[in-house]
Amino acid sequence: MAAKYGVDNAVPPWKTSLDGICDALDQSSCGAEVLSFVDRRNEEDALSATIYSDLPYPENRLVALAHSLVVRGVIDEAELDERLAAVRDRLEA
Repeated sequence: MAAKYGVDNAVPPWKTSLDGICDALDQSSCGAEVLSFVDRRNEEDALSATIYSDLPYPENRLVALAHSLVVRGVIDEAELDERLAAVRDRLEA
C-alpha cells in the first residue's frame, strides 16, 4: 500500500499508539478481565484472517482491536464515531 500511494514510511504514525494501547491492555489490572493478552491476540488473528482480511496490515490489526473493544462494551459505536470524526477533522484542517 505504501508503494501504491508513494509513502516513504510504510509504518503509519498511529502504529506506535496502537502498540501502546495493546501494551496497556495487556498490563493493566483490569485488562485481563476486559481482554487478556491471549484472547486479544487470538481474536485479532481470527478477525484479521476473516472479517478484515481485505484490509492491509497494520490497519486490520487496528480495526480488529476496535471491533473487540466495541463488542466488550469498552467503547461504544457512537463514541468511536465521535473519535474518528475528531481525527478526520484534524487531518483535513
